Amino acid sequence: MPSQIKTPSAPSSPSADKKKPLAKPRLISSKLAFKGKVFSVVSDKVEEANGHIHTRDVIRHNGSVVILAVDESKNPLDPEIVFERQYRHAAGRTLIELPAGRCEPHESPLAAAKRELIEETGYRAKRWTLLTKYFASPGFLGEWMQIYLAREIRAGVAAPEPDETIEVFRLSLSEALALVANQKVYDGKTLIGLMLYDAARRSRRLP
Repeated sequence: MPSQIKTPSAPSSPSADKKKPLAKPRLISSKLAFKGKVFSVVSDKVEEANGHIHTRDVIRHNGSVVILAVDESKNPLDPEIVFERQYRHAAGRTLIELPAGRCEPHESPLAAAKRELIEETGYRAKRWTLLTKYFASPGFLGEWMQIYLAREIRAGVAAPEPDETIEVFRLSLSEALALVANQKVYDGKTLIGLMLYDAARRSRRLP
């Protein structure tokens, strides 16, 4: 099992503690509207607590993993991070990203992270730590994303899928943060991973 970074909890206010949980809408019906290779779309009819009935179209997905692979051997104070550069059709541009991919059915997130790192970059890692788990866009997308920190990495041969054209490269943490500050990184999972990793290092919360 990978270790997990403990994030400091914010103090709770008395008023917040007394609030009742919001009522969960009642699911009336669910219909499969689309089923593709990566995700499916369901059309759910729900009734809100106030009695209002409406339809929500939801994208269902097995979940994804993100890998922040770092090499601390050369400069522990400013480690190098493995990145990818690839064209994203939906975004219509080439993006700088951390390695990532979807979980296969019945595949554990950690196993998916190890597999995706090898497939996309060729790298392997000895130490794995869960940085965070979050919903990518919960308004319409039911996809969990889990970001793993991978350390003690070693290079190998990548085996990307036929539809993946990926340029693998490395940047120091300071270089990556400079790109973020200059608004050169547009990928959400990469921004979240870098910010959490940098914050954990600064507060000495890395196991």
